[in-house]
Amino acid sequence: MKTINELLDLLQLEAIEENLFRGHSTNIGSGRVFGGQVLAQSLWAAMQTAPPGRVLHSLHSYFLLAGDISQPIIFEVDRIRDGGSFTTRRVKAIQKGKAIFLMSASFHAPEPGYDHHLNMPNVSPPEMLVSWDDLVSQYGKMLPDNIRRFLEIERPIEFKPVEVVSLDLKGAAQPVRHVWMRSKGEMPQDLALHQTVLAYASDYNLLTTALLPHGNEASFGDYMLASLDHAMWFHRDFKMDDWLLYAIDSPSASGARGFTRGSVFTRDGALVASVVQEGLMRRVTKTGGNS
Repeated sequence: MKTINELLDLLQLEAIEENLFRGHSTNIGSGRVFGGQVLAQSLWAAMQTAPPGRVLHSLHSYFLLAGDISQPIIFEVDRIRDGGSFTTRRVKAIQKGKAIFLMSASFHAPEPGYDHHLNMPNVSPPEMLVSWDDLVSQYGKMLPDNIRRFLEIERPIEFKPVEVVSLDLKGAAQPVRHVWMRSKGEMPQDLALHQTVLAYASDYNLLTTALLPHGNEASFGDYMLASLDHAMWFHRDFKMDDWLLYAIDSPSASGARGFTRGSVFTRDGALVASVVQEGLMRRVTKTGGNS
């Protein structure tokens, strides 16, 4: 996907029955359905059944099985509740008769209230930084083949990392990362679409942040990463086609699981979303001989 319009087309699900939708997948280099994709598609399915005027404020989800990119995904929406102020939906993503993903989403009728938020970290602006695309063009010949192939995949989101870290994760670093991101192209003036695209992009950069302190033990390709659960809270309106800062840290890793959290800020410092995710971080032992 080269542009944001291609991602928006991917998220437009086919309505096949009341509360049932069908979607398709694209490969981002992992050989399986990208977690951010099934998350965003499930969210879009839930949004199609929410009453007018209700705005998404939170989602909680579990990744159950790896998705097959060659097969369509069926999204089944359960209309749990429509209250006076809040709406609750549950979505099950299904392939080959099995649930591969579960999500609950809550929508709120906007109303006034108290207002405060944490300050945005003081980091370099995006104009001073290079994107993933720039890294390939500038350093492609010096990159390991597997890393170069990953960075060469065209994406609908532009990422500009603040910290300069080893691309092959060698060495140890603090489990903290800041990344500027925005859509590649202008988006329609629809908050639901901007929230859905942010949900898609939020699955990038999280678990690799939990690996940063372990670069001396986990070289690229010697570990298995997989999202286990993912939750988000949406605090304020924003535009995904403006630069957003994704401030990520990993407070803990243990028992083959890494815990990460992220805060998303607008360029002028408003906190617009919060993210938490736990994922599998399993060491892969390479053995010689024929299997």
